[in-house]
Amino acid sequence: MAHFAKLDENNNVLQVVVIHNNELLDSNGIEQETMGINFLTKLFGYPLCKQVSYNGSFRKNYAGIGYTYDPKLDMFIMPKPYTSWTLNTATGAWEAPIKKPEDGKLYLWLEELQQWVEDIYSGKH
Repeated sequence: MAHFAKLDENNNVLQVVVIHNNELLDSNGIEQETMGINFLTKLFGYPLCKQVSYNGSFRKNYAGIGYTYDPKLDMFIMPKPYTSWTLNTATGAWEAPIKKPEDGKLYLWLEELQQWVEDIYSGKH
């Protein structure tokens, strides 16, 4: 199955749809993204679509509602979680200004303190 993100005029993801891979096949039996876009244009009357990878093998992230598509970077970007975080364009992931500790414990980012704090309540009810 092929997954496509339906975009608005500002490249915001409005919807993710799944179509059969047969809809991507050109006259030589080769999958083409443009064939999927043409199919979705006929189906929705809306030509602003981009194929997404379910496992992130292309365009960095699987798209979701609220994500944006950056045509210069050719990737889908999730909403920025915190003001201080920056986008790593190599991975497509947002990164905190301070690396999260890797000691096996669970941490939460506190934006107002600009630091990671241990989640002492995780798993406790």
